[in-house]
Amino acid sequence: MHLIKTTVTVAAVLALLGCANMPGAGPQKDKTYYLTILHTNDHHGRFWKNGDGEYGLAARKTLIDRIRGDVARAGGHTLLLDGGDVNTGVPESDLQDAVPDFKGMDLIRYDAMAVGNHEFDKPLAVLRSQRAMVQFPMLAANIYEGGKRMFEPYKVFNIDGLRVGVMGLTTEDTRKMVSPENIKGIEFRNVIAEARQVVPELRRKSDIVIAATHMGHYENGNHGTQSEGDVEMARAVKGIDLVVGGHTQNPVCMKAENVVDKAYVPGADCKPDRQNGAWIVQAHEWGKYVGRADFEYRNGEFKLAKYTLIPVNLMKTVKAADGKSSKVPYTELIPEDKAMLALLQPHQDFGQQKLLVEVGSTDGKLEGDRAVVRSKPASMAVLIGLAMMDRTRADFAVVNAGGVRDSFAPGKLTYKDVLKVQPFGNTTVTVDLTGREVIDYLNAVAKMSVGSGAFAQFAGIQLVITGGNVTSATIKGAALDNTKTYRMVVNKFSAEGGDGYPKLLDHRSFVDTGYVDADVLRAYISANSPLKAANYEPGNAVVRR
Repeated sequence: MHLIKTTVTVAAVLALLGCANMPGAGPQKDKTYYLTILHTNDHHGRFWKNGDGEYGLAARKTLIDRIRGDVARAGGHTLLLDGGDVNTGVPESDLQDAVPDFKGMDLIRYDAMAVGNHEFDKPLAVLRSQRAMVQFPMLAANIYEGGKRMFEPYKVFNIDGLRVGVMGLTTEDTRKMVSPENIKGIEFRNVIAEARQVVPELRRKSDIVIAATHMGHYENGNHGTQSEGDVEMARAVKGIDLVVGGHTQNPVCMKAENVVDKAYVPGADCKPDRQNGAWIVQAHEWGKYVGRADFEYRNGEFKLAKYTLIPVNLMKTVKAADGKSSKVPYTELIPEDKAMLALLQPHQDFGQQKLLVEVGSTDGKLEGDRAVVRSKPASMAVLIGLAMMDRTRADFAVVNAGGVRDSFAPGKLTYKDVLKVQPFGNTTVTVDLTGREVIDYLNAVAKMSVGSGAFAQFAGIQLVITGGNVTSATIKGAALDNTKTYRMVVNKFSAEGGDGYPKLLDHRSFVDTGYVDADVLRAYISANSPLKAANYEPGNAVVRR
């Protein structure tokens, strides 16, 4: 009887000890947990490496698999998170509704991702199909459909007893950044208000709280006309340990407190931002980097041991003694994973067949780089505006900078080049406005923040903008006349109120031409090639004071 009683007692003790590792039981006392958070963001269709062999999902998978193996052998654990915007940016991906991208991320075995604003670039049926094809959750606590959350607000991962809660948040600006037709009945609620509701709930269930966000990192919280980003949320909501962000597409590496290192060089040390006890990280864009944050957790203390932004085959240009330039990798080259290549190759081949059709040429660069087109007049925007004017016989054009996604290099131009510049499939619309209405519209768009996708570009009109107001406007060499009527052309996204532009849909003269912007540009290039780049330089057509 004594032996039987002892055996039962031991069994009971073992059962109690085993409970410490059961889901929801919490971490063991005096045990150090090693947790590595890997992260990416703003993939934007870059499933395949670029012409210089940079990034791509195949090399990304090799790198992540290596890190997972190293961490596991050292007794640690990993979580792989993404900050959203898988969609839109590369024609091969856009033509296939980002199927290769989501399938590739699933093969890499992401653990969770935030929902980005570009996930709503196409009809909801496309988003729902993307969601169905992956095993990992798409998280967004602040997106509601029919009064209920459209996505899971969070997921709790149990890692050997350590409970890690990951919450998703999406920028409220989504409502003005995508076509209203794609978000009918959907609400994008305030991220800070939602986080204040969710974080306490998540803290009760978790030992570590991570916010996977697509909101943007704004230096010292200076978000201008954009909605609040990661810094503002971390300051306002206590209890978040780490923010894995996206949206602003910059490497979050700090020179000093609240000062971003804008001259960050791949491979250099990177110190994440920290606000109100929360670390904030972001890995630039396109899979150029995989962020690696190595943490230690022991008895309630969560500390960052090391942080690294790992370049994925990024190249730099070097000059030899003879003056010739060549490209070399910043760091050791990462080979491409064969299983990933086998998955992606058919998608790449399909895209190439559709896209590598020559449509014309240009004798010089037409500037559409994001940093330029969102801050000052740019030749690519002028080209787009003139192409829309030519097709619709409009007097002038207004182009939102966010609708210009790339430049043209000198030489031959293919349909792929065109779609890289205009990937959204917007139609062009016209409205006939009185001179007074033109001034009112121009004053509204002239106030859009420098650096944002809302920044206004123009064609066919000469402007002087003083302090955000139009003080001089000239069309076809004549000053704007309040009594005359002028035809303006914009894309439908802007006409619907996208980027915060004035809505035009109900205007008495509104016409949706049905002409898709990329097709309009393609036709213009074909009719006017070779393009003379000098003809599209903005010069002093728009002066801001």
